[in-house]
Amino acid sequence: MQGALLPLMIWLSPAFPVGGFAYSHGLEWAFEVGDVTDAEGLADWLDALVEHGALRNDLILFAASWRASGEGDAKALREVAELTLALANSAERRLETVTQGNAFVSAIAASWPCASIDALRAAWPGDVAYPIAVAVAASGHGLPLASSLEAFALAFVANLVSAAVRLGIVGQTDGQKVIARLTPALREAAVRAETMALDDLGGCVFRSDLASLRHETQYSRLFRS
Repeated sequence: MQGALLPLMIWLSPAFPVGGFAYSHGLEWAFEVGDVTDAEGLADWLDALVEHGALRNDLILFAASWRASGEGDAKALREVAELTLALANSAERRLETVTQGNAFVSAIAASWPCASIDALRAAWPGDVAYPIAVAVAASGHGLPLASSLEAFALAFVANLVSAAVRLGIVGQTDGQKVIARLTPALREAAVRAETMALDDLGGCVFRSDLASLRHETQYSRLFRS
């Protein structure tokens, strides 16, 4: 556990060059139309993503690709890489995950090289979704699945809270309160995902999905998604 913390903190830091600051996961549209206007609404919106939305599925896909990479199962890795892209339910969701995923693969290959990243490229030469990229790197560097899932989940929520601060939904202190409030749910989501299979994929966050679609044509915006 302790040995895993430093690489995960570095890879999932805002300073790691994946451009996560450019994406709001549809939150910008939700703010524009009044769905999310304060800390309480933000916490509820993010909790839905943790329990029933994109983050839940990303964690399941993360675990599947971590295992496939560790077992050297190129077929399984290829299948989960392809499935992850297929699950992106809007153009901007796909842009969000592949832009960050491809950037992560390039940065890891240059600064934290490992055989698993090379194996991923051999198994799947196309665009790489962000959770797949991080999972394969974590597996290749021998990082435990539980810690990796928790770190990825926290980074997802922290990035959206940062977006909320820049949009003016919450201030910095209230943003940190939202993260602290959601931390137990993030831990529980990581624990569940560790034992789930691809058959457990699914979601029910229609308003968030609509937000992503609506954001594609939003007139004035700060974020790419």
